[in-house]
Amino acid sequence: MLIKHFALTSMPFRRDLDPAALHRHDDHQQACARITWTIADRALGVLTGEVGVGKTVAVRAALAALDPTRHTIIYIGNPAVGTRGICHHIVVSLGGKPHLHRAILIPQAADALATEQAERARTPVVIIDEAHLLDHDQLESIRMLTNHDLDSRSPAAILLIGQPTLRRMIKLGVLTALDQRIGVRWHMNGMAEQETAGYIHHQLTQAGRSDPLFAEDAIALIHESSRGRPRSVNNLATAALIATYATGKKIVDQTAARAAVSEVIATE
Repeated sequence: MLIKHFALTSMPFRRDLDPAALHRHDDHQQACARITWTIADRALGVLTGEVGVGKTVAVRAALAALDPTRHTIIYIGNPAVGTRGICHHIVVSLGGKPHLHRAILIPQAADALATEQAERARTPVVIIDEAHLLDHDQLESIRMLTNHDLDSRSPAAILLIGQPTLRRMIKLGVLTALDQRIGVRWHMNGMAEQETAGYIHHQLTQAGRSDPLFAEDAIALIHESSRGRPRSVNNLATAALIATYATGKKIVDQTAARAAVSEVIATE
């Protein structure tokens, strides 16, 4: 109904856009550049930001640009599995049979990463999402995975993605060794108002609508309420489209945006 009413070819503000079709605002570009460097240098990187700011989207865009014949992606989306679970996932992803004993499993995971790089000429890229949920023991185990060849180089690129509490955890004295090992770190803050306007226009263009659909004051309200976080912009913009459709209007005005804020922000 929305597609027909607003003369679109598809629904805008979706999560499943192809990486090539993503909006390249500055914060996104900066994050992608650091993720790319982390992988190229086989470093330990940390990417933080509030919920919905676009961390995972930036990682997805950076990974899409990699040569799949030269990289092996190992994604761990639930760090609650513990140190054993993380190492088990790494070993299985690289074709090994995980050892039952934890004391052997950690070096087995490190050896599997080194073998993938040395013998198959493929750089393992270990991505741990929701990394703010990791405890001290898990973080220390991750540091140990970067040790190889008398600590002269790392066998893999490891990227920790999490909320701002991850930055504060790493700065604790007990994790000084990990903090010093981090080669790249970036905190995402979201989009500026002009970038939010560009983001909304880009999403609509991808959905087949090149002429203005959102009034300027509606965009300003969406930006202010979302604080420039892409996920919140998506939710608010979609709710505003629905509110506009319900009144039979063709342009999303500030009244529709206010209705969207009342509906979405109150439930987030």
